[in-house]
Amino acid sequence: MNSLLTNTSAMVALQNLRSVNKDLSMVQEQISTGKKVGNARDNAAIFAISTVMQSDVKGFEAISQSLNLGASSVAVARGAAEKVTELLVEMKGLIVAAQEDNVDRTKIQTDVAQLRSQIDSIVNAAQFNGLNFLKGSDSTDFLASLDRDSSNNVTASSISISAQSLETAAGVATAALATTTTGANTARTDAAQLVATGNTFALDLEGTDTQTAGDTYVVQIDGRKFTYEVQTGDDENDVGQALTNAINDAGITGIAVTFTGGDGTTDAQVDIANTSGNTVAIEVNVNDGTGGGLGNLDGLNVATEAGAAAALVSIEGLIQTAVDASAEFGSSQKRIEIQNDFISGLTDSLKTGIGALTDADLEEASARLQSLQVQQQLGIQALSIANQSPNAILGLFR
Repeated sequence: MNSLLTNTSAMVALQNLRSVNKDLSMVQEQISTGKKVGNARDNAAIFAISTVMQSDVKGFEAISQSLNLGASSVAVARGAAEKVTELLVEMKGLIVAAQEDNVDRTKIQTDVAQLRSQIDSIVNAAQFNGLNFLKGSDSTDFLASLDRDSSNNVTASSISISAQSLETAAGVATAALATTTTGANTARTDAAQLVATGNTFALDLEGTDTQTAGDTYVVQIDGRKFTYEVQTGDDENDVGQALTNAINDAGITGIAVTFTGGDGTTDAQVDIANTSGNTVAIEVNVNDGTGGGLGNLDGLNVATEAGAAAALVSIEGLIQTAVDASAEFGSSQKRIEIQNDFISGLTDSLKTGIGALTDADLEEASARLQSLQVQQQLGIQALSIANQSPNAILGLFR
């Protein structure tokens, strides 16, 4: 039926043309933006997922910068600690030379003092952006990751780097004792006392004294150093057992160590027995944390025979302190680099995932564009033909 008022064919052709134009506009937008999901209207679910992932990418890029800062800071500390180790080894050579009688110990002491000053210079200069890991004992946290769970709760995790003091300032020692198998010390009335009886040395930890967290016990046996830092809640038994275990684990030939616990009133005691028959130098220090890790450098003086002998014992512990610091920084730097590599790879994977969700397939879009353009042209022609239909009614009135 033909009607002047209602042209059904034209209406159908118009609806088809509108649909083609809508699809054509969408494909043109994909080609111009490169995205098939550019906003929430395109696909709300995909848009929400991709936006969260994009925010994670931005966060991980910031984390990478934090890790780069941490790696640089630790690298400076490691290089400085290794240089300090070299200088201490050089200093040991001078100390060994001072053991001879036919040498000018005063001149050797001058060289030792110069090396100590150089170590100070290195320690003071070993900073990156104002952060110096060779001074003090504080720790610094570097942001390492953002961990998102299935409920979209995000928690931050960090890599903590502790300073390894290589300062040469002498600390306050509540007990600093040195002895050999040939003599005995007078009993002390402070937090630690070392009493020699024959070839056995009793490190007495008084039960009535409070162990302060952060204090450091250092036992040196012929230059080998064993350290324990008091933790919160430790008593004399914790300290004594820890030192006993550390010395026994080292397996020093001719040294037998036993521990007898205390009960708060009876003192705990670490017995160090020399069964080698040789003279053994033993030193105990309890440092209250105010001194540097190389604080014993302050007391080295090879100008006398006795001073040279004492310096030979101390230098081994000092070298070990610097070696331990270098190793600690090396391990921390390696860990940061591994984490940074992981973050870089993770960021790339997230970007790839976001692209798979939101990027347009331009090859497909190009082919669809050609098809829709042809459909548009045909739709226009169909609409034109449909609009000519009412003209046929005029023939009826001629």
